[in-house]
Amino acid sequence: MTEPVLIRADASDHRVARYAAAAIVLSIAEAAIPTPLPGVKPGLANIIVLLVLLRHGWSEAAWVALLRVFAASLLLGQLFAPGFFLSLTGTLTTLALLAAAVHLPRRWFGPVSLSVLAAFAHIGGQMLLARVWLVPHEGLWGLWPVFSATATLFGTINGLITAKLLQDQRQ
Repeated sequence: MTEPVLIRADASDHRVARYAAAAIVLSIAEAAIPTPLPGVKPGLANIIVLLVLLRHGWSEAAWVALLRVFAASLLLGQLFAPGFFLSLTGTLTTLALLAAAVHLPRRWFGPVSLSVLAAFAHIGGQMLLARVWLVPHEGLWGLWPVFSATATLFGTINGLITAKLLQDQRQ
């Protein structure tokens, strides 16, 4: 008989779990908000992901983001539905961009600019997947101005909230 393998959780595991729980709650709350157009959401959980990115690094932010996508989709009954794949694609695109963007000068690329870049990466990934898989028609690109405007608006708001939370932590 073999001995059981013990996996010990360290402080970063507990931290990721707490942040992921907060992001999941925000995602579920956001799902209850009616939207004028499918896919137009404020992305409140992205505040948590940005906070983790800027406090603890890309690896922990990636865990939080991916746990949020899977858990929120599961809890909302949408795991492996088209919305799940759109969310996962947007998240993976965002994480890829943020992996590069965290190396940009912090002087010019703080929480607000990172949030806006992340919002555009997210919607860009989703639009590409939707175009290839769900809506194989060039007319889909006609929605780009609406999605760009909302990415700019919500990316800016979420970045400002993240900046305020980071500032409050330092005091």
